[in-house]
Amino acid sequence: MSEPSNERLQKVLADAGLASRREIERWIEAGRIEVNGATAITGQKVKAKDRIKVDGRLFTPARRTEPLRVLLYRKKVGEVVTRDDPEGRPTIFRKLPNLVSGRWITVGRLDINTSGLLLLTNHGELAKRLMHPSHEITREYAVRVLGEITPEIITTLTRTGVMIDGHRAKFDSLAPGLNEEGVSANQWWSATLHEGRQREVRRLIESQKLQVSRLIRTAYGPLVLGRGIKAGGFREATDAERNALLKAVGLDALIDAPTAPGTRSRSTISAAPKRPVKPGDAPSSAKARRAREAADAGFAKPARGGKTKPGGARPTAPGRTRRVAGPAKPRR
Repeated sequence: MSEPSNERLQKVLADAGLASRREIERWIEAGRIEVNGATAITGQKVKAKDRIKVDGRLFTPARRTEPLRVLLYRKKVGEVVTRDDPEGRPTIFRKLPNLVSGRWITVGRLDINTSGLLLLTNHGELAKRLMHPSHEITREYAVRVLGEITPEIITTLTRTGVMIDGHRAKFDSLAPGLNEEGVSANQWWSATLHEGRQREVRRLIESQKLQVSRLIRTAYGPLVLGRGIKAGGFREATDAERNALLKAVGLDALIDAPTAPGTRSRSTISAAPKRPVKPGDAPSSAKARRAREAADAGFAKPARGGKTKPGGARPTAPGRTRRVAGPAKPRR
């Protein structure tokens, strides 16, 4: 991760993987963060040389970073998209692989009753751009609707639009679609839109006095769910899929980069140094241990240059006497 330079404090700490921006803003309001010895304020900008402390401990960027990663997760109905659920419901984060540094960020959310494709990444800027409406990333859903969708309803939901919370919402497209098995079936529709407002698909359908009985996200931008992921499971995006996402949001500079600039990396807060090796400590390697045991037993390896030439006498290890061969004893 690059060093902080004229960036907002909450962004620097969030990009380092300490917590979300909102959570860090709460830390700032609670007076838990200091910059150069003074209590931080919300929106404060920091530079590379500023000393940042969290709960009295110095914040320093981690040396190790993860390459840019993207996961395709197949969410099940009943799972929640949160790290800690007060009701104890299963969360998608319990199954994700550990990161050397940074944290997994969900690209948008799916409510508890919606299943299907959920993207996660460890790169903050990629996640931000994939969710921002300005990039118009298309989301595709398979919807099972109870009730008849007439041509008039299609016109309303795709052209006229519906006012939801003071915002005119509509689908980019709405057409007869495939069911969860990929087969054309009655009451199943394919819906696309390029916004990710809360429960927007359900609210659009329900505005026409219809009911959504199943909702599955099948694609997000260029990435398609497919059949290769079990419910509640995930897979890594291929290089081609990852690069397609980067291109879709204008991050072409990160394409094919083994360790992309700006990759999120978890920072450490005054990590304790390793304990120095003291005299008498056990050797760290088997080779060193064998050498020490040999020395203790009086079989120390001769110093460099002490090797004998062919035909010369072999040096005797200290503390031992050389056995001289004599005449063979007669057999009885």
